[in-house]
Amino acid sequence: MRILIIGSSGGIGSALVNLFLASDTEAIIYATYRTNKPEIDNDRIHWFNIDASSEPDIRSLTDSIPRLDILINAAGFLHLPDTKPEKSINEFTRDFFDQNIHSNVLPTIYLAKYFSTQLKSKHRTYFISLSARIGSIEDNKIGGWISYRCSKAALNMAIKTISIEWKHKLPNCCVLAFHPGTTDTDLSKPFQKNVQPDKLFTADYVAQCVLNVLNTAAPADSGKFFSYDGSEIPW
Repeated sequence: MRILIIGSSGGIGSALVNLFLASDTEAIIYATYRTNKPEIDNDRIHWFNIDASSEPDIRSLTDSIPRLDILINAAGFLHLPDTKPEKSINEFTRDFFDQNIHSNVLPTIYLAKYFSTQLKSKHRTYFISLSARIGSIEDNKIGGWISYRCSKAALNMAIKTISIEWKHKLPNCCVLAFHPGTTDTDLSKPFQKNVQPDKLFTADYVAQCVLNVLNTAAPADSGKFFSYDGSEIPW
């Protein structure tokens, strides 16, 4: 089993690395990080320092990875130290919007563009991007967070579009969006105050939920948006 995990320095990404190492003693992990390399030492991990939003970085990464069974994009962006998601449209700025699109949409598109050959196989393969329920247009009942919502809605559209194209080109590849829920990581720290304790998940729990989806999803499910509990979320 050969697995590429983008964003392995994040809470969910590092939890996924540890879970795959523990659950499959023959798994080979290709793991990426942007700034700080995680302190996970194992001969079966190959580390790459890349910017997942950079097309040249993603293109060059393909030279080191001959084939894949699973590709998971766990990288994402929500806020800056001095800029939080907008509570009102009056707080909108183009720079923050562009940062959301740049970080939350481009990596998945670049990964699909350059890794389709590695994922083409006679057996089942997986292409998964971590999205968010907040990107569901149908599920939007309270508004707010317009830049983040738009970026995740765009990511969801990319996943759906890729899945349609790959049904013909990569018929054995299952392309999915995955909602991890509110996970106790640095990404969600400023927004945890009003989250019920039973709805604030550990990264290890979310990693196991991703594995559960992998164990149950089939190519016929390609193009779907799954929640951490296995239920399907409307686009």
